[in-house]
Amino acid sequence: MTVVQIVGKNAVVVGAGASGLAAAELLVRQGARVVVNDGRPRDALGDAAVRAEAAGAELALGGHDEAVFDGADLVVVSPGVPPLPVLDVIASRGVEVIGELELAARFLDGTLIAITGTNGKSTVTTLVGEMMRRTGRPTFVGGNLGRPLSEAVGTEAGAEGGVLVVEVSSFQLERVRHFAPAVAVLLNVSADHLDRYSSFEAYAEAKGNVFAGQRAGSHAIVPSGDALSARLASRSRGTVHLFAGEGGEVRMEGGQLRDGASGLSFPRGELRLAGRHNEDNACAAMLAARLAGADTGAIASALREIRGLAHRAVIVRELDGVTYVDDSKATNVGATVAALDGLASHERRAVLIAGGVDKGGSYAPIAERMREVGRGVVLIGQAADLLERALEGLDLPVERARSMEEAVQRARGMAERGDFVLLAPACSSFDMFTSYAHRGDVFQAAVRALSGEEGTWA
Repeated sequence: MTVVQIVGKNAVVVGAGASGLAAAELLVRQGARVVVNDGRPRDALGDAAVRAEAAGAELALGGHDEAVFDGADLVVVSPGVPPLPVLDVIASRGVEVIGELELAARFLDGTLIAITGTNGKSTVTTLVGEMMRRTGRPTFVGGNLGRPLSEAVGTEAGAEGGVLVVEVSSFQLERVRHFAPAVAVLLNVSADHLDRYSSFEAYAEAKGNVFAGQRAGSHAIVPSGDALSARLASRSRGTVHLFAGEGGEVRMEGGQLRDGASGLSFPRGELRLAGRHNEDNACAAMLAARLAGADTGAIASALREIRGLAHRAVIVRELDGVTYVDDSKATNVGATVAALDGLASHERRAVLIAGGVDKGGSYAPIAERMREVGRGVVLIGQAADLLERALEGLDLPVERARSMEEAVQRARGMAERGDFVLLAPACSSFDMFTSYAHRGDVFQAAVRALSGEEGTWA
């Protein structure tokens, strides 16, 4: 824990989302005078405004006027807040500008495990959290996955002897300074959020910040054979460990997930997570939990019982020999390709439902994979034109749908017995849905509404 003097200080929290409100409440509890600043008007904030005032914070809404920051000793920026010129001005005056993740970590003494990556981080965070819980140690699981890390301050998990397992996004890692996980995991890096970052390199560097504050005695975990991840991990002052593939400390061998250091050998057939990509995720989780002190019994029992996340490679139904899979959480190209890699083959072809709000980057990897294992594609949402252009030249039917219900019907018409229909949109959801979860729910409802002679339910 970094010693922090907050009492009597003036703090501005930018962004009244969940992370910002949690940061404001933490700062007030620590004795700071807090202003919550948000570009939205009060009526658009709803309960968030009430919560901020109930915590003892003042509100400055409707913009980000420079005067709001006059006299500030500290500025805490929520991860959802886009780059703002005023923050650069404030930082140039010597005012510390940090994120909620950095703030919370300064008040925590528990063992911190941070997990990032373009894809798979929610699954691995959930696995590691369950493995650590089964050791009997007080365990907090959150970050980008759900509960802001600030909520762990003052809990048993946040005290010495506790464990904090946090999923961390590139947005959260943009403004860290002394954030120093005992165990930091980078699962992979592929193009994402290029609507926010100037380049793929800038996005990758933000991901690599998970290692930047690590001290001697800590552990940095990256995939075997991944040169970019290895370069990013070199920023750590801890020990670098590899998972999966040749040279991985934990990897698939002969149908077993094997950890040579602990001696644990777990049968792949007992892992309840579908897809080959989840083998790598399980390897990363096993390694992280072992390095954080979990015993083999806790690790094995969690692997045996965790079924995976909602809207992440969830088998919804089999109907007329076709399997319907909800991977609505695949909100970028890398996640869609990973889903196809994990589920499809030349014998088991995919009908892909994709589209939504474009996040920048190329859809060519999807086209390349669908050329090998695709049966057809149904496009939805604003990015349909971009996706259709990327798919030109494929010897596959590509159709448009105006709703998820229509998309499911069209996909059913393309699929043949033995195939699967996969919702893996490669885009964010906000053109047609309130969230990826809402999108997945609508997909599942449309699948369940299908009628047929043969069907089983997941």
